[in-house]
Amino acid sequence: MTLPDPEQLLADITARIQPLIHEHTALVGIHSGGVWMLERILASLGGEIAIGKLDAAMYRDDYAKRGLKSKNQPSWIPFDVKDKHIILIDDIFYTGRTTRAAMNELFDYGRPASITLAVLINRGGAQLPICPQITGANIPLQPHQAFQLSVDTSGKFHLCVESQEHNDIVSLDQPNA
Repeated sequence: MTLPDPEQLLADITARIQPLIHEHTALVGIHSGGVWMLERILASLGGEIAIGKLDAAMYRDDYAKRGLKSKNQPSWIPFDVKDKHIILIDDIFYTGRTTRAAMNELFDYGRPASITLAVLINRGGAQLPICPQITGANIPLQPHQAFQLSVDTSGKFHLCVESQEHNDIVSLDQPNA
């Protein structure tokens, strides 16, 4: 499988988000990959845009099973959510459970006018009636596989596929044909 360039996917998403920005829009990234994307999108768009960050782990319906991540991050929503058009940003969309949890948390801050979901990759496998409106790529994976987005010290994104079944890693730099 040859993986797409995550930098190009991010540029495509940014271009699709730009026309949606107006004075009542806010960008909210989901920790951690969605926050990395948020920061890069914001740098490209410039201007005065309300932003926030969510760690929806405590709102997940499988919290008792998954627990907290080792690097739990606090949520930060420094604007009034009421009547805002929220663009919720995440790196990989899979079951929809993280998105549902993030929306539940957002509603604790107020009732937004709308929520648009933007993701780098939709890997298929949704278990809830939730789907991203802005997607960099649709790349189905097997249940034992997972995309991993990472960022290097220069801020460049890298993408690989990890297989839990064989402990294989397929990276963008070393595509597996």
